[in-house]
Amino acid sequence: MKMPVLTDTNALTRNRVRALSAPALFLHEDLRDEIKERLTEVNKAFTSVAIVTGFPDFWQIAFPNADIVPDGEILALDSGRYDLVIHAMSLHWANDPVGQLIQCKRALQPDGLFLAALLGGQTLHELRACLAEAETEVTGGLSPRVLPMAEIRDLGGLLQRAGFALPVADGFTRKVHYRDIGHLMHDLRAMGETNALAARLRKPTRRAVFTRAAERYSQSYSVDQGRVSATFEMIFLTGWAPHDSQQKPLRPGSATQRLADALNAPEITLPATKGDG
Repeated sequence: MKMPVLTDTNALTRNRVRALSAPALFLHEDLRDEIKERLTEVNKAFTSVAIVTGFPDFWQIAFPNADIVPDGEILALDSGRYDLVIHAMSLHWANDPVGQLIQCKRALQPDGLFLAALLGGQTLHELRACLAEAETEVTGGLSPRVLPMAEIRDLGGLLQRAGFALPVADGFTRKVHYRDIGHLMHDLRAMGETNALAARLRKPTRRAVFTRAAERYSQSYSVDQGRVSATFEMIFLTGWAPHDSQQKPLRPGSATQRLADALNAPEITLPATKGDG
């Protein structure tokens, strides 16, 4: 069955090219610093690194010895070549995220590390709500405007589906204050994160929609000094290419010691209930 197309990749590329004229990459900066800190906590030296990203110049400066790979549907990654693959701030736009993860896993050497940084489901929930309410009120309809992003509880399952060992999904939320909704949208353009949905509205939006959305945003999400708040949820996915040296869960029934003995407690046998074999 053919997967539905979420992202218009041509529109996404145009958005990123436009962003490079006056970039606002503070989220990339946050993620770069977090990734470097996490790598220092891994007791391993990485000598062959690839970074999958839509912002090659920024990440090449951050990791000058890394191979920079465009985040297309098919990744230019050689099988088994790398001991570290980083998927940097683009997995949330992927039409086939599991396929992206599988390609990254195949590119890893045994016991190689995969690390992804992406935006999560709580990102821009304020903007999503205000635009939806305003458009429904003004036009009586609703069109896709903010990218639907995955929840952290689901992303760990994607790592398992892709075959990674020791999968972990975690993250943090960053609140950013803006003068108004227009200031926020200006920053999103400068990040290359504006609407590139395949199902987006293809005609200009009525000005009244944005006016009403701005009013709702100010009423519902105002903070000190008349500014408004926007949420960015930053999610990190970590997994390892399988290797015999890694810890593995015990097989069911393979325990050699009773829990009661370990706890120095009496063992209580429960009475059988109807339906027990």
